[in-house]
Amino acid sequence: MMFSNMTAVVRVLAAAGLSLSAAGQALAQTSPPEASDASPSLQGDQLAEEGSSSDEGEIIVTAQKREERVQDIPLAVQVVSGEALEAQGIREFSELTRAAPSLLIRPAEHPVNASVSIRGIGTFAFSPSVEPSVAVQIDDVPVQFLARAFADLSDIERIEVLRGPQSTLYGRSASAGLLNIVTQGPSADFEARIGGLVTTDDEYGVNLAVSGPITPRLGLRVSANYDTFQGNVRNLFNGDTINGREILSTRAKLVWDPTDTLNFVAQIGYIDGHTTIGRPFIRVSPAARLRGVAAYTPAVFAPGVTFTEDNREVVNNVTSGTDYSDFSQSLRASLDLGFASIVSITAWDQFKQFDILDQDESAIAALDNRQFGTFDTHAFSQEFRLVSPGAQRLRYTLGLFYSNLNLTRDFTRGPFFSLARWYATNGTKQYAGFGQAEFDVLDGTTLIGGVRVGKGKIDYTFLDIANANAFFSGQDSERYETYKAGIQQRLAPDVMAFFTYATGHKGQAYDIGTGFNLVRQNTGPVQPETSEDWQLGLKTQFLDRRVTLNVTLFNTDFDNFQAQGIETLADGTINFRLANVGALRTRGVEVEGGIRLGNDFDLSGGVSYTDAKIRSFPLAQCYPGQTAAQGCTGSPARQDLAGFRPAQAPEWKLSFNASYTPPITDTLDALVQAAYNYQSTFNFGINNDPETVQKGYGILNLSAGVGGNDRRWELVAFVNNVFDKQYFFNVNNSRGNQGNAQAIQSNLPRDFRRYGGLRATFNF
Repeated sequence: MMFSNMTAVVRVLAAAGLSLSAAGQALAQTSPPEASDASPSLQGDQLAEEGSSSDEGEIIVTAQKREERVQDIPLAVQVVSGEALEAQGIREFSELTRAAPSLLIRPAEHPVNASVSIRGIGTFAFSPSVEPSVAVQIDDVPVQFLARAFADLSDIERIEVLRGPQSTLYGRSASAGLLNIVTQGPSADFEARIGGLVTTDDEYGVNLAVSGPITPRLGLRVSANYDTFQGNVRNLFNGDTINGREILSTRAKLVWDPTDTLNFVAQIGYIDGHTTIGRPFIRVSPAARLRGVAAYTPAVFAPGVTFTEDNREVVNNVTSGTDYSDFSQSLRASLDLGFASIVSITAWDQFKQFDILDQDESAIAALDNRQFGTFDTHAFSQEFRLVSPGAQRLRYTLGLFYSNLNLTRDFTRGPFFSLARWYATNGTKQYAGFGQAEFDVLDGTTLIGGVRVGKGKIDYTFLDIANANAFFSGQDSERYETYKAGIQQRLAPDVMAFFTYATGHKGQAYDIGTGFNLVRQNTGPVQPETSEDWQLGLKTQFLDRRVTLNVTLFNTDFDNFQAQGIETLADGTINFRLANVGALRTRGVEVEGGIRLGNDFDLSGGVSYTDAKIRSFPLAQCYPGQTAAQGCTGSPARQDLAGFRPAQAPEWKLSFNASYTPPITDTLDALVQAAYNYQSTFNFGINNDPETVQKGYGILNLSAGVGGNDRRWELVAFVNNVFDKQYFFNVNNSRGNQGNAQAIQSNLPRDFRRYGGLRATFNF
């Protein structure tokens, strides 16, 4: 693995460094601040960090593109602090599943095929040109290529999980929700931190940060993070440990106030990462035969492997995985005009990835098939917005947005079966104008309205090198509108109710991820997916704001849902491909809150009940091995999934966090933390395959430590997955590759088995 020469240094730093962590979310305790544009600034020697908590622990968010107290905004939003991420052992983007009850992230053999779901709705497609249903934004910059979001999760201040359509303020890729990630900004005073982590299963990490003012009007934060984990799967072919990762990330954020009304925030970041993949077989029939060859029995294609639910061994002669890098820059400028602030956000990002997969999943030389390729993406975005002050009766946000994403994919598969060799490009441009206003018609009564008008342009080229260099190209465009309306009622100083109606939109797309031909070219792009949502919420605090309790009822309908299905093409033939396959509905209730018992005991958590159902999906793919008696009929075979639950939609999901930090002496504090999360049974596949069901499970993480009461240092021991519960991040049905006999593979999470460790930080 790369950076292997750094391992000795990392071990020393990880063992010697010290770390700070706290569980759960901060609980509101003070009066709300005046809402404003979220601009970090240095004013009179004081640095205000972007969207940070107040000194008294008040949670300030930027979910509506302005700084507001989370209890005051008419949105279903959960805030997960950086300290909470650390307490729950969350160091990868995919592990955010544990942090938010309504969120589920499914990794795949490489991040392009991964999906993010909120309230049981996500995107289940293999084409890199398909927009996600859940958008991701990092420091006010939209992530235009979802794989980039999986690249790094370090030096985080907080993550805001916005549930339900957010298309009016955040655009086409937020038809089901948004993850708003905010990284740490410069501090008011000079500070430096070194932290480290070491685990019982050979994970090592070190993080560094230096932050503070350079001059009274110039602040800087520079951070770096290195983490390596060999993995938790053993490859019997060569003895290597795989299913791990290695990542180096760096970031610099500069805040400059040349005048009292002008503010600049410049950022630059670089990420270099490597992953290895191992997908152990967990259920295999004795009748399985690799590629249908009688001689290739389970004992031949997987010698030495015992096929059980806790299997962690594979036999691969190709090390599957990814190598990726990302280079990003952004510049934010904000000018206070008095009556409003005008904001400009310019961003550029280049993400590259090489991926390789041992497609035959064996070490048989005669079937040494593999697929590999590269992604190269260039993304540019520009946003202008006018934001009014937060204290006036009429508050508004008006904006213009432009983005341009260019992607290339070079792909090869072979040489023995499923031969493919092609080179494709995909371009996506977006133009939009948007606005949202809140008007206090009465004292305590606020009306809310918003609209977004946009135009999208998409284009592609596809060079099928394996098919005599057949070449295809095309382009299309669309116009769309989304809306939001609502009412917010203050029932008491710390009790607020709201009702909102919003529409969402996910753009059209070309399917360049599953091959191409003339019929597909003539058929045109997959049409847009739309959503309609209503939410009824109640946000409360009482007992001097030591208790917070929020409840949201929701109902969302999706039409023209985009997924892999069966489509009748222009020449009358039927093909498996990305298509508009039908309609879905999700509804339910979410409850979240927290209790502050004294100054050193906090409890927080949430529970989500989701009733998600496919309303129309008449031409769904059958699952492997499905019979006519099980609903697989027609030619080609298909099934009707109306009435079934969609993929990644557990009925129940909950999380609970507790933190106790009592003083031991005049200079020492103790720390005891617990984090528990549970989710009920769900299916990884949208085709209702009984082989890809994940049964319900709960995971408990515990930690205990000691530190200085001045927060200068802390040493924490932790145990993750205390009860050693085995579960999967994904399950793959490989029946078609095994002579039409049972062959099920799994993707193992980082905490598939219980492990412990030490984390520590020293601040100076």
